[in-house]
Amino acid sequence: MDTAKKFSIASEDLSPDSLRQLCQEVVGGTAKPYYRSEEIPEDWDKKPVKVLVGKNFDSVTQNSSKNVFVEFYAPWCGHCKELSPIWDQLGEKYADHDDIIIAKMDATANEVEALTIDGFPTLKYFPAGGKEVHNTLKLKECYIENGC
Repeated sequence: MDTAKKFSIASEDLSPDSLRQLCQEVVGGTAKPYYRSEEIPEDWDKKPVKVLVGKNFDSVTQNSSKNVFVEFYAPWCGHCKELSPIWDQLGEKYADHDDIIIAKMDATANEVEALTIDGFPTLKYFPAGGKEVHNTLKLKECYIENGC
């Protein structure tokens, strides 16, 4: 059993029976995990750096025709604040490329099933075609300094 998953019961539905049922589903492997997500902003794709939340993450990063480079940040993180203008610059540089998306996600308010974010900022590259996800701190330097 994966112990990193979280499960939820709505507070108005909480009862001994609903808790018993959830426990049986968790042990049986049929319970649906709970992942935090903000609502998708209306303007999530209007700026050079796209805004991802849990609810639109898969549809954007798993697009087979797009290469997606994501910064997972925490609003309070000093390193993230330092990276922000650089990330905006990267987004502006690639805004006219139809096959590249530069995006960011507040990882303190949003979670996705496929990833565990352990520190901030975390940069991940999702290549077109659904290939392997890459940890990409050095790749960022390549994009900014050499125009890769």
